[in-house]
Amino acid sequence: MAAALRGLGLLQGRVRLAAAAAATSSFRRPGRRAPVRGGAAAAVPSAGKSYGSEAKEEEELRIRYLDDEHKGIVVLGLNRSHAKNALSKNLLKMMSKAVDALKSDKKVRTVIFRSEVPGIFCAGADLKERAKMHSSEVSSFVSKTRATINEMGGTQRLPRTIGVSLAKELIFSARIVDGEEAKSIGLISHVVEQNEAGDAAYRRALALAKEFLPQGPVAMRVAKLAINQGMEVDLVTGLAIEEACYAQTIPTKDRIEGLLAFKEKRPPRYKGE
Repeated sequence: MAAALRGLGLLQGRVRLAAAAAATSSFRRPGRRAPVRGGAAAAVPSAGKSYGSEAKEEEELRIRYLDDEHKGIVVLGLNRSHAKNALSKNLLKMMSKAVDALKSDKKVRTVIFRSEVPGIFCAGADLKERAKMHSSEVSSFVSKTRATINEMGGTQRLPRTIGVSLAKELIFSARIVDGEEAKSIGLISHVVEQNEAGDAAYRRALALAKEFLPQGPVAMRVAKLAINQGMEVDLVTGLAIEEACYAQTIPTKDRIEGLLAFKEKRPPRYKGE
């Protein structure tokens, strides 16, 4: 099994979008640990520290391409402090443009979303702006938001994650849960102790992203496809999807490289080909 996984490189795609939650977001009460969502981070920026190239000067969205050991990781920082990073039409437009550009950049392996505003990740939709929208604009805005942020769609995604009964309880009550409870019900994947810099969850996300970097991007792209599509169908159909996805890796140079690396007892050097 280990040889097969190494040969396929089934651990990382070219781009992985990692959503980040704030260390003091609504998931967390003061003094509690910061939550980290599946490959994602609860994070606020550390003062005076840089992990790569300087952020591009964007008004509401800062983009950093990390260097050295973190090369291949891109950090998208939300920066609407006056609105607690609420999603406005302008911010959504910038996020959509950034994500589209990153999708076509073969050098990008992992994307981390984080907050550049201490104490908050994202307050959700900008309701002040929403109140001024004509009813005809709302549906279009929501559709664009879903297209950019693929974790949206709470009434459909939440029951699939934590079960129907508990999803109804949270949605109907609008109850706020802290990081510990969010992890206990399977809503997030990790909870970390906060550090003095206030960026413990971001550091955890960065560590996870670093684990992804050496792995094979071609196989991960199809593995991600198999997982996402397979979760929506019965097991027999899901296995057929997996087989079809696996077939796409067979003629690739990365698969041969993975097998050779295993045979020669060396780390594989995947190129995404």
